[in-house]
Amino acid sequence: MSIIGFTHRYYRVLIATAITLLCSVHSVTSQGIVKGKVSDQFGSLPGAKVVLEGFGISTTTDVHGDYILKVNNGNYTLVAGFIMYNPVSKEIQVQSGDTLQVDFVLTTGFSMDQPTTLGSRAKPSSLLKTTVPVDVISAQGVSNSSQIELSHILHYLIPSFHSTYQTISDGTDHIDPATLRGLGPDQVLVLVNGKRRHNSSLLNVNGTIGKGTVGTDFNAIPIASIERIEILRDGATSQYGSDAIAGVINIVLKKQTDVIDVDNRIGVTTDGDGVNTYSSVNFGLKVGEKGYINVTAEYRDRKATNRAGNYTGTVYTDDREEDQDLIIKNNFFGETGYTDKRVMEIGNAATQNLAVSFNGEIEMSEKANFYLLGGRNYREGKSAGFYRFPKEQEKVVSELFPNGFSPQILTDIQDDFVIAGIRGTKNNWNLDFSHGIGINGLDYTVNNSNNASLGIASPRTFYAGGFKYRQSTTNLDLSRSFDWLKGVNVAFGAELRVENYQIIAGEEASYIDGGETYIDTSGVERKRIAGAQVFPGIHPDNELNRFRTNSSGYIDLEANVSEKLLLKGAVRYNSYNDFGGHTIWKLSGRYRINKFTSVRTGLSTGFRAPSLHQVFFQNISTQFVNGQSIQVGTFNNESAVTQEAFQTGPLKPEASNHFSAGISGKLNNKLAYSFDYYLINIEDRIVLSSRLSEGYEDILAPFQVGAAQFFTNAIDSRTTGLDASLVYKTSIGEGDVNAVLGANLTRTKVRGRIQAPPSLIGMEEGLFNREEVARIESSQPNYKITSVMSYELGKYRFQLMNTLFGKVTYLHPEDGDPDNWVLNEFTGNVESRDQTFAPKLVTDAAITYHINSQIRCMIGGNNIFDVYPDRNKHSVNSNDGNFIYSRRVQQFGVNGANYYFRLLLRL
Repeated sequence: MSIIGFTHRYYRVLIATAITLLCSVHSVTSQGIVKGKVSDQFGSLPGAKVVLEGFGISTTTDVHGDYILKVNNGNYTLVAGFIMYNPVSKEIQVQSGDTLQVDFVLTTGFSMDQPTTLGSRAKPSSLLKTTVPVDVISAQGVSNSSQIELSHILHYLIPSFHSTYQTISDGTDHIDPATLRGLGPDQVLVLVNGKRRHNSSLLNVNGTIGKGTVGTDFNAIPIASIERIEILRDGATSQYGSDAIAGVINIVLKKQTDVIDVDNRIGVTTDGDGVNTYSSVNFGLKVGEKGYINVTAEYRDRKATNRAGNYTGTVYTDDREEDQDLIIKNNFFGETGYTDKRVMEIGNAATQNLAVSFNGEIEMSEKANFYLLGGRNYREGKSAGFYRFPKEQEKVVSELFPNGFSPQILTDIQDDFVIAGIRGTKNNWNLDFSHGIGINGLDYTVNNSNNASLGIASPRTFYAGGFKYRQSTTNLDLSRSFDWLKGVNVAFGAELRVENYQIIAGEEASYIDGGETYIDTSGVERKRIAGAQVFPGIHPDNELNRFRTNSSGYIDLEANVSEKLLLKGAVRYNSYNDFGGHTIWKLSGRYRINKFTSVRTGLSTGFRAPSLHQVFFQNISTQFVNGQSIQVGTFNNESAVTQEAFQTGPLKPEASNHFSAGISGKLNNKLAYSFDYYLINIEDRIVLSSRLSEGYEDILAPFQVGAAQFFTNAIDSRTTGLDASLVYKTSIGEGDVNAVLGANLTRTKVRGRIQAPPSLIGMEEGLFNREEVARIESSQPNYKITSVMSYELGKYRFQLMNTLFGKVTYLHPEDGDPDNWVLNEFTGNVESRDQTFAPKLVTDAAITYHINSQIRCMIGGNNIFDVYPDRNKHSVNSNDGNFIYSRRVQQFGVNGANYYFRLLLRL
């Protein structure tokens, strides 16, 4: 190389280096620094998020509430936000070399303009701009609730949601049925972070709300892990899949980092029972520059409550005078384990609950993230059944229990789920691919009992078997927005779901017929009842392990036709390996009358295939009818009993159609409102039949049951209703007032005749009697009105909640005919056992004191005026004095007043 060539190359390199250095210096000098503090009225807020809107640049505050950002020259919108606080935005101008101080003071509360992810696959939209009604419970709403279980938080905050403790109903004592808009637990779809959550393994077969259905175990989700809850109150099966007939509940998990939240509380009823303790911790950590992992651990311990009445029946013999002498001689009431003259535990069951959950996301590239969420919940429960008296020789081995016994049902419930996925963008399309597995298992142990047919060889504790349900779901979702009209969003995707349902047999002693007999009072030798008393073990003949697959695909279109008109349409095709293919659709729209007022309407069809539980469940249980115990066999549609004796045929899917219309808006940024009407028609609704016995004794005898029941598409139903909500915010003096008023009025009616199989034509009322019809129509409150009012002044927060529950009605299966009425010992008259339970108002109150920005304490009470449902007015319904309150229909439980203390730490 010549000297001249070398020199030219040297200068080229030198010039290029100089240009690079100059560009670097220019880049540095063209930046400014934005820093500041984020706080609330009590001090700094560590972990608050500060975002440079529209540029993907963000940071979080440190333990002192301070943040710092390096920003290029220009004009920006800076937004600060934190869980349970309203976000605040400020316009800033950044110049080279400047250091700009921008502080934020956030206020608590929830804004009606906050985006919601439900009801749309486009960019999250304000509640005021959706085409369907959506309720949102913010993190503040969850945190300020006085309840410690998710189902009861929703019960007192959402007027259209119903879930309360059940009693003397086997596994249903431990997993509360939950409904929306007066429909069944299996007609509401539950999502977590927008992903389908699995159902429980429990099928409700006793006489409670939701009889014959399978729901979701809401209380398996730790409340400390929840950022917000979104409730879509509209049919949405075409958008989110089967089961969403009444609506969709989406539970959004926390993403917060750099803070540790600790919550401890203890409470007790005014009767001195039902002590509950609660502890939780939630914390988050950053992963890389944009990733996070949020972890929650939660512990709940709830002692049982007992609202049983004093027993008035006989114990050792039906001769009352002789019986009274024996009661005194044997100190019977001192040996039962209960106070006074109680022989039962009627109230909420004792449970101990331990849960962990996590929610995380990491950046894979600039356009793709990996996310992972999951958790485990383990719950032990203990409830009691009907007392077995010494006079009931067919049930009691007197050598083991000379004074009879109060049998116990112990449950072990384990609930696990994990969901992993990748979301990102490719060629302007938003992609989301995920796979999730959910498992729910329930095992029964019967304690303090006997298998009378084994005589003195009977154990006192039995493993009675259990159930397991597994759901595996794979989803692929794609969406994209286009600049057509005033904006169009196109979404489509597919889902593959594999389900598995198992019934697990109990140990032999729990179900076997040992052949022991006894001599009755007439001197006749009779057989003793086989199986563990209170819950006969599951027989190996009823064991099963069944699978089902469902694949579906959907298309979802949204078009902003103009600035005021939004139209949406969705179509989904479902294909089940056992129920074939079905197409469903939805059309909805919203018209903005002005900036603050919108009207909306929707029309859709729905579809729900029978659950695996409803198709295959088969078991024998002990049920009490008119005070007498009876062995009831629940037979599936594959059994000889249903096919030959009742000729039921296979179950069909439920089909539905929906109409809704509503208006929403706000006034002066202080008052927001919404009113929505809905109409839901369901055809071929799947129900559990009445207990059938007369005329079928010979068929049922080999199964050692006195009655049979089975699933059938017996009814069509129509549900109409109105939802309303008002949200009001203002300042009074130096404090802030927040008030929320919500109402739901609903009515469900069975339409037309009961649809009976060929063998039961003309016996429709026996197939689905008036008690079962009333369970559909009137066992849930016909209306519910909720109000939440809070006043924040300085370091204090005062909260008052009122919930007005509408009436509920119980109808006895035989009392439609006055000839069947019986003597009411309370009044001395022959009367109907039917009863309507009047509306009741329940009031909760709490006072919170902020010691500083990191510590706050709360004292409060639930049902502070100690309100109870109406008492049973007919002596027969009280079952010899045991049941003061109805166990068949529930408005809000029978615990009465309870008070609690709570301490919250933010570290």
